[in-house]
Amino acid sequence: MSSGRIKLMNMLMRPNRSKLKGYQKQPPPKRWNIVRGDTVQVIDRKHPEFGKQGKVQVVIREKMRVIVEDVNLGPRRIKADPERGTKGETIMTERSIHYSNLNLVDPVTGFPTKVTYSYLEDGKKVRISKRSGAIIPKPDVWKQEKMTNLIASEDSDTIVDDDVWGVTYEERTSKWEDMRQELLRTIEDNEKKSGIEE
Repeated sequence: MSSGRIKLMNMLMRPNRSKLKGYQKQPPPKRWNIVRGDTVQVIDRKHPEFGKQGKVQVVIREKMRVIVEDVNLGPRRIKADPERGTKGETIMTERSIHYSNLNLVDPVTGFPTKVTYSYLEDGKKVRISKRSGAIIPKPDVWKQEKMTNLIASEDSDTIVDDDVWGVTYEERTSKWEDMRQELLRTIEDNEKKSGIEE
């Protein structure tokens, strides 16, 4: 048998890896400890950025991935646009990293820590560091909605202030309303004619 045929037979005889116990898809976490604005550290020893810390910019919950500021940088090509007059270039941007490779940073010690939850006396639920027992507050950035694709115009559209208050909308009746009014007029005219003839 040829080597190509042997490889093909081996591929066909190999079990489906997705059905094996070790290759099952990881379920999403029940509780998300990492939110936007948190300071995290890479804890995966095999990762090239192991030990680096940064702030979380985006949490992609559907894919269970996180984008951290200045961590896991990679090249991204931007195409040239001759209409705008821009040249093509390669820039370094943050790439996503799996959330299991990150841990929150303890605010007291500055080292990565696991998190537990507890309630304060006033009933507020807080994150507590397992390393030092300190409270890890959720950042204010997390509560704000991310503002994207907002275009702010510096120049105003109207030159004179009086134009702002000028009425430019003219209310017009719809085509169907005109037809209805015309029909009502013809009915009234017919009734008047029939009343005169009697």
